[in-house]
Amino acid sequence: MTDSNPSLAITGVTGGVGRMTADLLADAGVPFRMLARSPEKAPRYPGSSVARAAYSDRDAVLAALEGVETLFMVSAAENKERLGEHLAFVEAAVDAGVEHVVYTSFFGAAPDATFTLARDHYATEQRIRESGMHHTFLRDNLYLDFAQFLVGDDGVIRGPAGDGRAAMVARADVARVAAEALQHPADHLDVTYDLTGPEELTLAEVAEKLSAHTGRAVSFHDETLPEAYASRAKWNAPDWQVDAWVSTYTAIAAGELAGVSGDVERVTGRRPLSLDELLRDTL
Repeated sequence: MTDSNPSLAITGVTGGVGRMTADLLADAGVPFRMLARSPEKAPRYPGSSVARAAYSDRDAVLAALEGVETLFMVSAAENKERLGEHLAFVEAAVDAGVEHVVYTSFFGAAPDATFTLARDHYATEQRIRESGMHHTFLRDNLYLDFAQFLVGDDGVIRGPAGDGRAAMVARADVARVAAEALQHPADHLDVTYDLTGPEELTLAEVAEKLSAHTGRAVSFHDETLPEAYASRAKWNAPDWQVDAWVSTYTAIAAGELAGVSGDVERVTGRRPLSLDELLRDTL
């Protein structure tokens, strides 16, 4: 298929948020170009096309973004080199003439954020700000969709989160905000949205809701830091990855993922999904 309008490009189409956003745009009759490392895995839509391009492949990115004005940049899969990939992609987008980037960042992104990967998101935001391109930053809280996957085989959510709260957001709501910003970029110039669900929950409360919806007894164990690192040692993951896993929980404990925002409803006109609603619709 060929582009009938190459001015909009989106990435992440083989993942959750990117694919959901692409579906919404296609349903609205908006043509776009997709960038994917593995084009054969990308969805297909009438009037749209897909180009092979990894974030760090400058030549491929320049070719794929030719004529593109608005770009949806979904953060790359977690890996040790992700920040470098992001910065390389931003540089190529600037050189390709992109005017506006909609970027999926993280709630509370800051250079000193407790969650280690939120620091990389902040650095990416800063480079986009410095680039001269317009931006819309979608600072997503933890995904509600992953709540059930926090549960171990023994029915326990384990992590050093204490009684901290997280205002988790459904990926579908992030996609709805992204689709709105991409279709009407002039209405979302140089703004940052904090994307959350309608409530902030402790992990003990998350466990209670999972128990109610699944019929399985789920509980939360507040690990100490040594316990947290010890319980994850069995995966033999690199240090940066383990630090990211553990700091997800310590960020909750520190209160850095608390606080409900009304940005999803302000942008989309629709109240975001709660965990109860998401579980009811998906289980």
